Formats: sequence, structure tokens, C-alpha cells
Amino acid sequence: MTSQIDKLIYLLAKVPGVGPRSARRAALHLLNYREQLMIPLAEELKKSALVIQKCQICNNIDDQSPCLICSNPKRDQKTICVVETISDLWAIERAGIFSGGYHVLGGTLSATQGRSPEALNLNILVSRVKTDQVEEVIIATNATMDGQTTAFYITEFLGDETNVRTTRLAYGIPVGGELDYLDDSTLEAALFSRKDF
Repeated sequence: MTSQIDKLIYLLAKVPGVGPRSARRAALHLLNYREQLMIPLAEELKKSALVIQKCQICNNIDDQSPCLICSNPKRDQKTICVVETISDLWAIERAGIFSGGYHVLGGTLSATQGRSPEALNLNILVSRVKTDQVEEVIIATNATMDGQTTAFYITEFLGDETNVRTTRLAYGIPVGGELDYLDDSTLEAALFSRKDF
């Protein structure tokens, strides 16, 4: 029979980035600080599970829908940045360099994982482009094979349905990077993405 401690460790190990060893350490820490940490954490987890929801506009998560980004009148709703995941959205927001809206795909097209175009909610994106008179869609998918395939599909899909300008994030040499240490694909992308100096 499995003990309660084993169940706790098992569930903690399900969190991305937490292996069995880290889960054991976390479980011991939580158990040693029940009043100060474990009970408040359990209460917040339950509350979050009940309150946090998907935004009906962009697929972000928040404790309200529309989310704070979509309901902010100061944001430029004429520009939408398409990202694969919520963590990608958070990364762009953390940088503080974009003030438009978002569309979270929830993944990429993938034959191996059975993810079809319908799963990306592109009809919602097209509807937003038309209704809000969006002027530019920035495609910010990752530089993976699936990310590239998805970016090309979205560009074609939007081209068939709208006349919105679509742009893609540039790829290439990272700030502080040295040419000698770059892989061939990154160097090639940097060369083809070059612009006037």
C-alpha cells in the first residue's frame, strides 16, 4: 500500500523540471514547514484551480476573462503576436518590449503528436483580425521544425482569409554571441535575416 508521503512525492515529481529526487526534497521541506508553507500553498493551489481560467479572446490564463492584457485599453489591439504557449507570452511580457495583443496557439502543428490546424484556434484569430481591423500579425513561433511549419501554415491561412500584414521574428546571432560558436543553422538564419546598417 502506498503511503501518503509516497503520494505527495509522486505528485510533486509530475511538475515539469522536478524529478524524483527534487520531489523528495520538496516534500520534506513542505512537511517541515506545514503551518508556514504547506497549508498556505495547498489553499492557494485549490483557489487557483477554481479561479484561473482561459481568456476567451487570446487563450492566455488569468483570473478573469478577457484577461488583463486583452482588457487593457492602452494596448495596441491593431497588432497581434502569435505565440505557441503561455510561457512564450510571459517571456515577451517579461521583456517589456511589446504592447499589442496576443494569440496563444497552445502548441504547434505536429503529425507525430496528432495536433491538427483545428487545435490552433485559427478561426478565432481570423475573426479577431477582421473584427478589430488588425493591421499586423507577428508570428513568434519557435525556430523548431514544427514551429517553422506552423508559421508557414498560419501565414498561408491568414493570406487566404484576410489581407493582414504578417511578419516573423528575426533569427540569428544572439547579443554577445561569437560567430565561431554558432551552429550552421543559426549562422544561415542570421545571414538571410540581415538588414541595412
